Amino acid sequence: MEFLLYLPLGAAAGVLAGLFGIGGGIVIVPVLVFSFTAQGFDPAVLTHLAVGTSLATIVFTSINSVLAHHRKGAVLWPIFAWLTVGILAGAVLGSLTAAAIKGPMLQKVIGVFAIAIGLQMGLDLKPKARREVPGKPGLSLAGVVIGWASAIFGIGGGSLTVPFLTWRSVPMPQAVATSAACGLPIAMCSALSFMVVGWNEAHLPSWTLGFVYLPAVLGIATTSMFFARFGANLAHRLPPRLLKRLFALQLLGVGLFFLF
Repeated sequence: MEFLLYLPLGAAAGVLAGLFGIGGGIVIVPVLVFSFTAQGFDPAVLTHLAVGTSLATIVFTSINSVLAHHRKGAVLWPIFAWLTVGILAGAVLGSLTAAAIKGPMLQKVIGVFAIAIGLQMGLDLKPKARREVPGKPGLSLAGVVIGWASAIFGIGGGSLTVPFLTWRSVPMPQAVATSAACGLPIAMCSALSFMVVGWNEAHLPSWTLGFVYLPAVLGIATTSMFFARFGANLAHRLPPRLLKRLFALQLLGVGLFFLF
């Protein structure tokens, strides 16, 4: 029964991952916090468990999303490669940072982030294309920042990567596709780091690997991989303005709940 409850969450996360290049984590983390609270998990670890589990599911979401965008020739692989150099280091640093923050405070940090992303999406705030794509050192430095923040918030980095690439004059379809590709190394490195830093945590429930809860990973991954491809196809056909605004309202509600 618990496994079945995570199937619709995976479907929603997969569509959002493909549609917006955001990895689905911005949806998965809040829902997992609510779910883990209802299951009676220890408050000291449930937020870290939600973040680590979210990152593990994004590994599966990203695979199909990247393949769908790659078939359309939209992924800018040279940019991806140099961003990934920094992302790997940033993801490890972000996992260590998150582990050092207490659970209730981490929820508030995620709440502020959800509100910021909700306002950005709801008001359709986008940086104007003002500069060219930076060189290899610049891309790697940007990757460190993106990987660090993504690991803390349990996301695939799309809400950071897409605006950065747009600001650097990358067209939106290519920005979304390249962001989706970057979500894979972010998720893999961050999830492994959360497994390691939470390995000896005393208050974890059964069926965990560090800060990763396996039943949730299995349930979400089962549907997210399929629906990520569906979302990626929609991204190339539909104007997502209305969906963005509805999604933004949801994020604002989640952020306020986490804060207050």
